[in-house]
Amino acid sequence: MSKTIFITGAGSGLGKGTALGLAKKGHQVIAAVEIISQVTTLREAAAAEGVKLEVIKLDITDTRDQQLIADYDYDIFVANAAIGEGGPLAEVPVDRVRAIYETNVFSTLENAQIAAEKFVEKKKGKIIFLSSIVGIVAMPHLGPYSSSKHALEGIAKAMRAELKEFNVQVATINPGPYETGFNDRMFEEKWKWFENSFTSRESVAETEKILDQQYDPEEMIAKMVEVIEADHHLFRTAYPQEVEEQMKSTEKEMWEDKV
Repeated sequence: MSKTIFITGAGSGLGKGTALGLAKKGHQVIAAVEIISQVTTLREAAAAEGVKLEVIKLDITDTRDQQLIADYDYDIFVANAAIGEGGPLAEVPVDRVRAIYETNVFSTLENAQIAAEKFVEKKKGKIIFLSSIVGIVAMPHLGPYSSSKHALEGIAKAMRAELKEFNVQVATINPGPYETGFNDRMFEEKWKWFENSFTSRESVAETEKILDQQYDPEEMIAKMVEVIEADHHLFRTAYPQEVEEQMKSTEKEMWEDKV
């Protein structure tokens, strides 16, 4: 059955692939992108794929743009838009962390609240938050981004419990590291401020090895399409399987670790 799906952050990476993938499955997709140039790019990609997309410019931190979330009617809201930055938490300028939270936590929550109000009124709907493996697994030198996704996990859990009585579903999708360019940019960003005051570059470089172990994004896009369009699925979808296992084992280890 065709559904109407609103997805933010559809201008690149997993969001772009998922918007196109959902359209290929026959769904009506409202694909929101951050900047105006991405509108043209995504429309051209949709034309090349032979699918129809309604592409709109929507910076999720812009209150005027947020009004579009209220203006459209849809069955599923996918909060996919996010920014990222790495670096040691003991040294990162807090204003940079604050900027990440403004997008990944506060603006994402504002967006979800707009969708939630629509769904509560209709007594049906689904909100999906794009979290991450680092929403559960706190890797060193990824704290600014990771902690924002930990906050998002708490939002999703609480909202799920609160909206259940209104027949509104809430879930998360937790991708592992996929080669979309997002992770590479996130690691690069810290060099704008990181001056190696006490965290060694060798230590940071050790974490950056994850960039050599990224997965093919097409696999994750297919999984996201599968979950988003499904009537029922797990609250949390971590992918691939080894990422799910890592998340579960890390949670267990934290209960047993000593300091």
